[in-house]
Amino acid sequence: MDFAAARRNMVDCQILPNQVDDERIIDALLEIPREKFVPDPLSGIAYVDENIPLGNGRCVMEAMVIARLLQMASLSSEDMALTIGCGTGYAVSILAKIVDTVVAVESDKVLVQKAAENFAAVGLNNIAVIEGNLSEGNIEQGPYDFIFFDGAVTKVPAKLFDQLTENGRLAAIVTNGVTSRACLYTRYGDLLAMREVFDAGTPLLPGFEEDEAFSF
Repeated sequence: MDFAAARRNMVDCQILPNQVDDERIIDALLEIPREKFVPDPLSGIAYVDENIPLGNGRCVMEAMVIARLLQMASLSSEDMALTIGCGTGYAVSILAKIVDTVVAVESDKVLVQKAAENFAAVGLNNIAVIEGNLSEGNIEQGPYDFIFFDGAVTKVPAKLFDQLTENGRLAAIVTNGVTSRACLYTRYGDLLAMREVFDAGTPLLPGFEEDEAFSF
């Protein structure tokens, strides 16, 4: 299979028609081999416009959703970013081509190892993969200019908003079990602004307890 052609087709048919015009995101999608981040038997469908299952309820998020989440955050090349739910590292790799540094938290030790191998294979050295509780984030390396959830949540834990810088942004798919919306939060001192941007059918990330969460 010609994966380079599949990447080009993905961008032309899924990304550009969905109002993604940030050249940094487009270039990253054309460069990062999505097929390397999915299970080998599924590499042939790596570029379809769907979430690719990894097992145990995890997935590689649909590329269009990743692209739109990153674009709505108006990222800077100097940003320090945190990803919640690294998985095998595809979305983290796209993000790492745009920002200065990414800290990626993952609770599954098998996925931590796989992601680290994938980052080395694609030549990315600005990512720190940390095994830990997803809902805790990683306060030690913060604060962060941008926090990205690689999967949906019912609510965003309040302690993660505390890990944002002033004017820091947080992008997540927030679901109520019926509908799911891409939401962008921005921190202004002790205040948070939230904007809903688009619908997304993204599987729920495991490990988020409602009594630890804060939502709008």
